[in-house]
Amino acid sequence: MKTLFSILLPTYKRRYLQECIDSILGQTYTGWELIIVNDASPEDIDSIVQQYDDPRIRYYKNAQNFGAVRLVEQWNHCLSYAQGEYVLCIGDDDRLMPDCLHTYAQLISRYPEVDILHGQTDLIDENGELIEHTAPRPAFESAMSLLYHRTKNIYRHQYIGDFCYKTAPLQARGGYYDLPLAWGSDDISAIEAAAAHGIANTQEVVFQYRQNRFTISSSKNVCTKLKAIRTETQWKRHFLQTPQTDSQDELYRLQLKKELWAYSLKKCYNVLMKAYYSHK
Repeated sequence: MKTLFSILLPTYKRRYLQECIDSILGQTYTGWELIIVNDASPEDIDSIVQQYDDPRIRYYKNAQNFGAVRLVEQWNHCLSYAQGEYVLCIGDDDRLMPDCLHTYAQLISRYPEVDILHGQTDLIDENGELIEHTAPRPAFESAMSLLYHRTKNIYRHQYIGDFCYKTAPLQARGGYYDLPLAWGSDDISAIEAAAAHGIANTQEVVFQYRQNRFTISSSKNVCTKLKAIRTETQWKRHFLQTPQTDSQDELYRLQLKKELWAYSLKKCYNVLMKAYYSHK
């Protein structure tokens, strides 16, 4: 079977790494490659990776650490190794559901023209226990719909690992959109990918995102997060300048233009309040 999927695994922590790799090896769809890139970790990543003898696994080690602030650079470094037609990027503490790639392969057959796919996600805790499911999405939507509902629906959570991108267009755009700490990078990257042909969504749970105290999203680097929010807001303001030919998308655009700064201020407020209460 040809390599349809490249799974990018930027790695720094070993705590859940074996679980993550096992979830990939357990895929019912076998046409994949796994690209593990050790970001100059001080932890013993080698001993875990060396347990696996599978030619689909490729292992690389960075000479210097990209670090949390430059996380997207590490994602794009991993992307440079991808040989599959489609690519997923997941955290070293996350897991794929057994039918993840099979589900995406079916979605590709129905929507071969789209450059991005999205799957449902389970949020799990440090012990792997289910916390909640992410909100369902329509089978297909435009980039403007994606931005609108992501902005307006507080329950529409998303993570870099629940998106599947067509590799060539992603690489042609220079990779994932680079923001400090990857704070908002998944949003902009997804909107860019959906701009031409929309996004196809499956209602199947394909991914498990682990909420734990060790994640980069738990970082207390407030100033860096605020800088990322400002850059994200500027990008969205520019995106919303273009009138839409679809009447529903145009309504979405006009409403978002009115509310964009209020939404951004709310994000800043939430970051500041979270930092405040974490220090009490």
